[in-house]
Amino acid sequence: MKLWAGRFQKETDTLVNDFNSSIGFDARLYEQDIRGSIAHAHMLGKTGIIEEHEAEKIIDGLQTILADIEEDKVEFSLDNEDIHMNIEALLTERIGDTGKRLHTARSRNDQVATDFRLYVKEEIPHIISLILDLQKVLVKKAKANLNTVMPGYTHLQRAQPTTFGHYMMAYANMLRRDVTRLEDCLERLDECPLGAGALATSTYPVDRFETAAALGFKKPTDNSMDSVSDRDYAIELLSALSILMMHLSRFSEEIILWCSWEFKYVELDDAYSTGSSIMPQKKNPDVAELVRGKTGRVYGSLITLLTVMKGLPLAYNKDMQEDKEPVFDAIDTVELCVPVFAAMLDTLTVKEKNMARAASGGFINATDCADYLVKKGMPFREAYMIVGRLVNMCIRSGESLDTLPLKDFRAISSLFDEDVYDALQLHTCVNGRKVYGGPSAESVTQQIELIEDFIAKSSGAAAGAQA
Repeated sequence: MKLWAGRFQKETDTLVNDFNSSIGFDARLYEQDIRGSIAHAHMLGKTGIIEEHEAEKIIDGLQTILADIEEDKVEFSLDNEDIHMNIEALLTERIGDTGKRLHTARSRNDQVATDFRLYVKEEIPHIISLILDLQKVLVKKAKANLNTVMPGYTHLQRAQPTTFGHYMMAYANMLRRDVTRLEDCLERLDECPLGAGALATSTYPVDRFETAAALGFKKPTDNSMDSVSDRDYAIELLSALSILMMHLSRFSEEIILWCSWEFKYVELDDAYSTGSSIMPQKKNPDVAELVRGKTGRVYGSLITLLTVMKGLPLAYNKDMQEDKEPVFDAIDTVELCVPVFAAMLDTLTVKEKNMARAASGGFINATDCADYLVKKGMPFREAYMIVGRLVNMCIRSGESLDTLPLKDFRAISSLFDEDVYDALQLHTCVNGRKVYGGPSAESVTQQIELIEDFIAKSSGAAAGAQA
């Protein structure tokens, strides 16, 4: 018999049972559900809502059930619909009618809201730690490639010279913001819904501050209707994870391009590549491609939950049962993608000569040539036009700015002298950009130090949250 069956004269149709059941996916909340129930039972006994010996019996029973679940000795039943009813039914079966007192002053509405918040609250620090590990790999690659010159692109056209180290720190900074978004989400969700009841709390003298503290929340939620009727913290999490995956997808796209024969800037380790069933020469960047593809799954989870929530009146509605699967899937996807992406990047080989060869073409030192003239007193717009003429001359003659004879430079402007060749050297162009945030070795070293400091502080915070 259903725990809620008193009002009904018929058994629920089998099709409805199957349709209504969530135990197939919310079973993963068993640990959070039992912890919440233990905190609730302890509070019930302490406040005198139930006898203390009853509370102790309930807590002992719940702890035994938890141990049995973790030892794979428990099989959940579809008849009991969800993880909450499964555990309550198991408890009553084991300790008798005392188990029926557990749900005093509680609804499944505040129960599931608490379980779900606990789950998200516990997963965020883990995801943060994975991102920080990826940042460590980026720092390692940046340190090893402070002077590895490569083309920087705009519109996927060679634009200005940069370094592979500078490139790595660009992604490290994106990931830093991903971490802070998750930290912000964690800060906002750190409130406990337990005690909100179905929507209007309870006539029993429940102590919501005690249960919040027992479960590691900083405080109870301030409004009982809001407590059970919103999932904005889950939407915020999915938004943050979508942005994270967008960054990984962009990075994956670049790695896919870079390891093609058209670029050949990097080579993936054999352990993080696959071959072809028909073309023996192939080495495919499947890890990067899958990360790019799985980004769509996380986006889909965000859109799913936004759509589920968009038209719901207060307070709880059954639609909200659909909140868990997209969150579970997004978390699982991110926790799968980030470590394998980090390992792929860590084992990647940088082809310095190929990068340098590419950087020497495409006139990526043209801006530096214009700046050379500006530093000798010419207005930038005039210098820009002169260098454009020089580039056109080089294209017609098959030269580059580095190899163009001085007489040709001077035919365009008398300001050019022998020192122009030093000014146009790619390492000169890169290391001359000492501006804060720039690609010079000095500047990138500073960026590395900032990211390392961030990793150290965030690692401590994540470890504390996981403890």
